[in-house]
Amino acid sequence: MPRRSRATLTLAEEGPHSPTRRRVGALLTLVLVGVVGVAGYHGVQRLVHAVSGEQCEVTAAGSTFTWAPDQASNAAAITAIAVQRGLPPRAASIAIATAMQESKVRNVRFGDRDSLGLFQQRPSQGWGTAEQILDPEYSTNTFYDELVKVDGYTDMEIADAAQAVQRSAAGSAYAQHEAQARATASVLSGQTAAGMACALRDPETPGSAPDLAALLEKDFGISGEADGTTVRVRTDSGELAWAVASWAVARATDTGALRVGTHGREWARSMEDSALTWASGGSTGERDVVIHLA
Repeated sequence: MPRRSRATLTLAEEGPHSPTRRRVGALLTLVLVGVVGVAGYHGVQRLVHAVSGEQCEVTAAGSTFTWAPDQASNAAAITAIAVQRGLPPRAASIAIATAMQESKVRNVRFGDRDSLGLFQQRPSQGWGTAEQILDPEYSTNTFYDELVKVDGYTDMEIADAAQAVQRSAAGSAYAQHEAQARATASVLSGQTAAGMACALRDPETPGSAPDLAALLEKDFGISGEADGTTVRVRTDSGELAWAVASWAVARATDTGALRVGTHGREWARSMEDSALTWASGGSTGERDVVIHLA
């Protein structure tokens, strides 16, 4: 199981999930399907949460996709770094689709030969040291360093652009992830409002406002004001406010965030269905984001 460190990305996983774990997951899925007709939608949702645990959902253009919390957190960092660099959401879509194929958007310590991390970059191929590659911010920036060298990447098919960077033996495989990658990048870049929500248990330890503000600075290059158990952020636009707010929800599994507000709407952490939506309420403006840790 991945281990978590407050205000950092989920630490690298040591190995792939076991066949036994996968079989148990499949069996639980069959059980859930069997109770749909009896319990109804909301009953099944509660059962899903109870059995499968925490989850995140991203919704854009009428489609909803499910992420594990650590995957959502990594995708949020990938997208925030694109925003910080002034890259278009298309760049984040390409990066997320690549990470989906290479690592399932998990910071893994294993792979083919010496491949490591989100993008399965190889120290022997000049991507950096193993320690550097296992720093998701470093590996994401090195991916973008190569992507921007690809002439016309913004107009290319996502799979073609990904392959131009990765040069994989199975380059066409990136295409299967395009829909989820595009929806996720749209939400996490702020183009789609209120599209990221997570059902999460209460954090084991309280989050740290200074640590969260430091992570915000690292991912977005934006300063947040840490005040007690709250971080307040003033952005330059409503779109950027939604990007920061969506990032805060997606990274709540690591930071311990309990509530996030912007545009007069709020996400509140819980394991109930309500945590998979944004409710009306709060007094935050269209350029303001407030992140509560208590």
